[in-house]
Amino acid sequence: MNIDLSGKTALVTGSTAGIGHAIARGLAASGASVVINGRGQDKVDAAVRKLEAAGGKVRGIAADVSTAAGCKALVSALPEVDILINNAGIFEPKDFFDIPDEDWSRFFEVNVMSGVRLSREYLKGMLKRNWGRIVFISSESGLNIPVEMIHYGVSKTAQLSVARGLAQLTRGTGVTVNSVLPGPTMSEGVETFVRDLAKQNGQSVDEAAANFVKQHRPSSLIQRFASVDEIANMVVYVASKEASATNGAALRAEGGIVNTIA
Repeated sequence: MNIDLSGKTALVTGSTAGIGHAIARGLAASGASVVINGRGQDKVDAAVRKLEAAGGKVRGIAADVSTAAGCKALVSALPEVDILINNAGIFEPKDFFDIPDEDWSRFFEVNVMSGVRLSREYLKGMLKRNWGRIVFISSESGLNIPVEMIHYGVSKTAQLSVARGLAQLTRGTGVTVNSVLPGPTMSEGVETFVRDLAKQNGQSVDEAAANFVKQHRPSSLIQRFASVDEIANMVVYVASKEASATNGAALRAEGGIVNTIA
């Protein structure tokens, strides 16, 4: 399969590092004109330089998509896109009884409302042009609610509902809306966490990573962290012309953690 996204403009929110950056890299490698997004201009510029060095057609827009004003500024700078990847998100392990209302609101604004606001702006144009892709980067935590961060799990379940609802609006068109559900993924932030864990326990990084998955995600079939590129591969496919029959789906890339058939 040769995925060719030439002539398509893709916006990936929260793409200066981690899964988002890997998705941006994959889309650029497939020929798309990619827009990097993050809150800070310096990090956005650095991420753009990385992808430009690899030959990608890339530009960056610094905007805080966790706020209505930030989304408005982003849309003002980029009125139309063909592919929208709602990747921006936050997580934080915290005991349920210690999570204040402010944290619940913050998680909803960042993880849910950023995608709602941007989809509201960009979906109309996609429907008018009769082609487009919207992908929400959810999580297996949206199905397996983690007791150590219930607020995060709730926000990821909400994303699945939004994506499925929006897909209903695309009936009979060339536009699709889907979700991708990663599991434990070795992004930069997670790698730092695992290195610290390895140091604390006198283990190698590989041993610490394997033990973490066995202890905290024992149902994993791959028994390891996924790489950011493995997640990006799924997203690039869903964003392609070849995925035209995939719509309204919650696509798992979580290594078999969720123990259900469908």
